[in-house]
Order: sequence, then structure tokens, then C-alpha cells
Amino acid sequence: MNDESPAASRKQIAIRLLYTVLYVAIFEILKTVIFLITIFEYFVLLITLRHNEPARAFANKVATYAYRLMRYLTLNENQRPFPFTEFPAEIDPPDAEVKFE
Repeated sequence: MNDESPAASRKQIAIRLLYTVLYVAIFEILKTVIFLITIFEYFVLLITLRHNEPARAFANKVATYAYRLMRYLTLNENQRPFPFTEFPAEIDPPDAEVKFE
């Protein structure tokens, strides 16, 4: 039998599971926020034929945060997401122009 200790104790795994449950709830809220932002952006675009840049920038930040959450939830990242760390920086800036082709 191997006498080496496991990489993580059951206590550490249980704590991470509790954080995961918290972040799943946050992710569900984020899905609703992203849906509402999307509807708002299309509504503004249909009326004004112009993008609402603050909404686009906010949506991009929320999408980046959701991506970081998913990486943590799927055990692909060890750093706990916001609110336990800084809000993540944007991965990619929004495109300068959105095309409808």
C-alpha cells in the first residue's frame, strides 16, 4: 500500500464543494443578468440603431466573470473567483463593430 498522503484531504474537498455550491447559485444569477442585458441591448439597438457601449462593456465583464466561475466549478482553476478575489479583467475587448450578416 502507498504510504503517501492524498493530494487533498476530505475536509479540503468538502470545503471546495461548499464554495462550488455557492458559486453555482451565483452562476444562476449571472445567467439571468446576462439574459436581461442581452434583451436590453437589442431593445436599445432596435430603437436607436446604435449600441449602448456601457451595457456592452458591462456584459463583457460579466461574461468574463462567468467564464472564470465555470473554470473554478469544473476544477480547471484553483483561484476562487470574486468576491474572494479581485473582479477579473476582461479576456477580450468587445468588437468595435457588430455585424448582422
